[in-house]
Amino acid sequence: MVKAGRKAMMTLFAVIILAVISLFTWFFMRVFEGEKPGVEVRPLPSYLSEARSLTVRATDLKRGLRSLRVTLDQSGREVVVLERAFPFQGFFNRDGTHSHQETFKVAPRALGLAQGRAELRVSAFDHSRRGGGDGNRTLLTHTLVVDTIPPSIRPLTRLHYINQGGSCLILYQASSDTTKSGVYVARTFYPGFPCEGDGSAGLHACYFAIPHDADPHSRVHLWAEDRAGNETHTDFYHRIRKKTFRKDRMNITDGFLERILPTFSNVAFDPNDGPVDRYLKINNELRKENHRLLEGLQGTSGPRKLWDGAWMRLPNAATMAKYADHRVYFHKGKQIDEKDHMGVDLASLAQSPVPAANHGRVVFSGRLGIYGLCVVLDHGQRLMSLYGHLSSLQVSRGQEVQKGDILGTTGSTGLAGGDHLHFSIMVNGTPVNPIEWWDPHWIRDNVEKKLAILARP
Repeated sequence: MVKAGRKAMMTLFAVIILAVISLFTWFFMRVFEGEKPGVEVRPLPSYLSEARSLTVRATDLKRGLRSLRVTLDQSGREVVVLERAFPFQGFFNRDGTHSHQETFKVAPRALGLAQGRAELRVSAFDHSRRGGGDGNRTLLTHTLVVDTIPPSIRPLTRLHYINQGGSCLILYQASSDTTKSGVYVARTFYPGFPCEGDGSAGLHACYFAIPHDADPHSRVHLWAEDRAGNETHTDFYHRIRKKTFRKDRMNITDGFLERILPTFSNVAFDPNDGPVDRYLKINNELRKENHRLLEGLQGTSGPRKLWDGAWMRLPNAATMAKYADHRVYFHKGKQIDEKDHMGVDLASLAQSPVPAANHGRVVFSGRLGIYGLCVVLDHGQRLMSLYGHLSSLQVSRGQEVQKGDILGTTGSTGLAGGDHLHFSIMVNGTPVNPIEWWDPHWIRDNVEKKLAILARP
């Protein structure tokens, strides 16, 4: 009996000892837990050019956050951007600060930061008793460059006379920190391209256009941006000549609709639409879709000038429609639509060979909605030409062609009333008047004389 009592007491004593050890272990692990806080900052910019907002988020799911500190360190000088302290809520209180997110602003000028490298440092401590009571620490560092000085840009060419619907070339000098530059016409951007050759460092060429319907008083200016996002705007001398374009009445007959509508079987027409409604969907929605594709092709243009000299016109061809003709469409005497014609229609003998207007690279060869069988050539530096309504194609995408190489034959595919070539020239997606590019005098005065600057010592 005595032995049984002793054994029970020893067992109880062992249980108590185990409980004490377990409680101590639990207490120690809780108070001296070693899990560091989590810290993240978004975004983490590589450059700092102006005041911008950053968001920091700190988490600690155990003892809770003790402090959060954000600084910028530059050449031994520390600038405190954000500092927060979070009280301990008690040993058994789970309502401590376990997550904190805050957006703060970093303004290089207001903080007195100098140009050059700086280190963003984010430090977070928790309420653990580790580290001599300071707690677990997480340190996030990120190196960035303070750059608040905008790039420089200045025009090199002087005379910039531009017609509404016309094209222009400007040469300009940009500082070495420039990453993107060009010309703005109102809100439309035309990118510039670095010039090649000895002594051309920093020199750029930019072809830009004045849309046919642009305000003659539209602001036209040079623009540049550096890696830090600093921008520069610089005006240059230019003069926009106002132009008047023709109006043309287009009669849409039932016979024309019967002929062309079956060729657009891939268009999703409403079953209840009549022939005129279907035509309007082609002339509006499909036209916009085709133009979006053409605008997208501009991004495939190469940085080098591929063309040379005056551009070729379809040989022995009469002009059937001019650039920017304002077409008013009638059906049975009732006006149904109106559009501007963004090219020149040229007619020769049926299925005449169509030559490349200048050296270039084929970026599109196939069927393109209202243009039917179509070829688009890239001539470099966002300058392209389009050949529409062809009856056959003789080139493929990616093929390099020389001026005069045959691209296909004229036809009446797409939204065409008869056999002809629809020819367009586009400057960064803006259709311009081809007459200028066919004129050797215009090429010499507006392009070649300007490019001669690059040959000067």
